[in-house]
Amino acid sequence: MRGLWASFSLAWQLLTILPLPRRPASSIPSVTFASSLHWFPVVGFLLGGSLLIIDQVLEDFFPPVVLNMVLLALYVLVTGGLHLDGWADTVDALAGGRDPEHRLVILRDSRIGALGATGLVLILGLRYTGLLTVPVGLRDGMLLCMPAVGRWAMVIGSWGVVYPRSEGLAASFIRTVSMRDVLVASTVVGLGLWGVFGVVSAVVLMIGVCVAVRLVIWWMSKKFGGITGDVLGAMNEGIEVLFLIMAPFVLVLTGFVK
Repeated sequence: MRGLWASFSLAWQLLTILPLPRRPASSIPSVTFASSLHWFPVVGFLLGGSLLIIDQVLEDFFPPVVLNMVLLALYVLVTGGLHLDGWADTVDALAGGRDPEHRLVILRDSRIGALGATGLVLILGLRYTGLLTVPVGLRDGMLLCMPAVGRWAMVIGSWGVVYPRSEGLAASFIRTVSMRDVLVASTVVGLGLWGVFGVVSAVVLMIGVCVAVRLVIWWMSKKFGGITGDVLGAMNEGIEVLFLIMAPFVLVLTGFVK
């Protein structure tokens, strides 16, 4: 039980700003970093469930255009905007880097450039638009599953890749993740999507996300010489928005929506 709590606590602290007791990262064994990936989709479903509850409580008090902005603001607040930071840094590095080494230098720069800021505006605007245009009958399921799918994308994006630096927090995950860790996280997401959207839709959605993630990982690996924590954070942001926009079409094609 102590090991389960340690791995869950690590995942929770990495993915939210809400405090839980945990040991310093320097004293955490490498196996705990790998097993914490099991919990990434679970934390995602907990975040999604919180969004769903808030949405249902506030829907009688705010019009949709305001409610969606409230949800977006709360979501960014609770997650600390960590993955948005990764998105902005990744956009800056891709836009301004001459080669993998130069891109890694830009990626580590805490300052945000004009293109990174533009990327932030665009990804937040797309997320807001996605929330605003989700069909009413799908809204609850989308809110619940979106954060879990994004965090699952980071898990499958961590497997089978190279960490291009000598050290870094993401290295602890990338260098220890196994296929077993990926399968456990995938099972959690699969069961959640199955319960919400049915087995056929769940399978199609998971295949689509897997293909998108692995294609992006292949491309990013060429650009950076490997995968970093910022790139994984950007992956989370991009996949969540892609899920919001594209999942309703998939659900129509698979017959979930009549």
